[in-house]
Amino acid sequence: MAGCCAGLAAFLFEYDTPRIVLIRSRKVGLMNRAVQLLILAYVIGWVFVWEKGYQETDSVVSSVTAKAKGVTVTNTSALGSRIWDVADYVIPAQEENSLFVMTNMIITMNQTQGLCPEIPDKTNVCKSDADCVAGSTGTHSSGVATGRCVLFNETVKTCEVAAWCPVEYDARAPEPALLKAAENFTLLVKNNIWYPKFNFSKRNILSNITTTYLKSCIYDAITDPFCPIFRLGNIVANAGHSFQDMAVEGGIMGIQIKWNCNLDRAASLCLPKYSFRRLDTRDVDHNVSPGYNFRFAKYYNDLTGTEHRTLIKAYGIRFDIIVFGKAGKFDIIPTMINIGSGLALLGVATVLCDIIVLYCMKKKYYYREKKYKYVADYDQVCHPLSSSRHLPEVRCSDLVPVGRTLGGKSVWERP
Repeated sequence: MAGCCAGLAAFLFEYDTPRIVLIRSRKVGLMNRAVQLLILAYVIGWVFVWEKGYQETDSVVSSVTAKAKGVTVTNTSALGSRIWDVADYVIPAQEENSLFVMTNMIITMNQTQGLCPEIPDKTNVCKSDADCVAGSTGTHSSGVATGRCVLFNETVKTCEVAAWCPVEYDARAPEPALLKAAENFTLLVKNNIWYPKFNFSKRNILSNITTTYLKSCIYDAITDPFCPIFRLGNIVANAGHSFQDMAVEGGIMGIQIKWNCNLDRAASLCLPKYSFRRLDTRDVDHNVSPGYNFRFAKYYNDLTGTEHRTLIKAYGIRFDIIVFGKAGKFDIIPTMINIGSGLALLGVATVLCDIIVLYCMKKKYYYREKKYKYVADYDQVCHPLSSSRHLPEVRCSDLVPVGRTLGGKSVWERP
């Protein structure tokens, strides 16, 4: 308890103030200057030169539109000879910051609503009606079970369903891809950006790009780095993948547009930088449910008024256009904040040198004695009668009276 009270008294009634001690030591002096030099290099090199700490920054606000072009022809037993243009393979016609290009498909033609056998699998193969539950709708069922077991072919029976018949058979996507020529289709990306804090706007079709150039250019990182038209095969190849492999089951590609602009320089130097990566990570060792696909249907009525549809399971590549970046411009406030922070960091050199001098060096006790001086309360100190500065101050509690006076004052001495 007494120790706690003493500690509390020391905390409340003691005050410390810095004392400047000049230590003549090459080792300590060199270390102090080296730390200060490192801090200055960090503040100047990293904060101001590399990170441009003298600038106010703003994030990009962006809008994107994309348009595909290309025509191809296919010849299959189901469809015969058919021409495919943009209206056929871009589904839907417009999306927000993305575009889907169909590259492969499974087509089930002339479906009508009726009764038909399910496609055989382990859940619907049957031997009699007792194996089928009427009204059941499994997750992977094509319709509502009627409770009857019917022939699927000459050797296999399956449960009958009320569905769009004939039901779709999608065990495997066609290989090679039906629209493998989509590799040569092109994609025009139009991107407008705005930095609201600086009221600065620009687009990726630069001011020096002419209509003639735009009709003939294809993006190339070396020869045409600012052409906004991309060949689909090159996009996938630049991401390190094969277009023909990806076209079979589909996937998702990212077109990244980076706008990092230094607005202290000319506006013409604010330029887009394109990069590409595959966004649907494909694990070769665990390739469950790969790619990207969905279904849609086209409906029509025959001459008798019966409703029909053509069901299409579309595989393809979705191109997501991702825009990011920041702009910077000189501002006095972040400049002064970073200068102040740099000056404050210089104090680290003093702290580090103090730790080494007072706790690590061989003569630490000598330096500690020079560094710290303990001074008692002035009212509790007996001052010598002489004005000599060399006479020490002593506590009155350490003296006793000698029974005589000098100049009207009692004389005390050490016992």
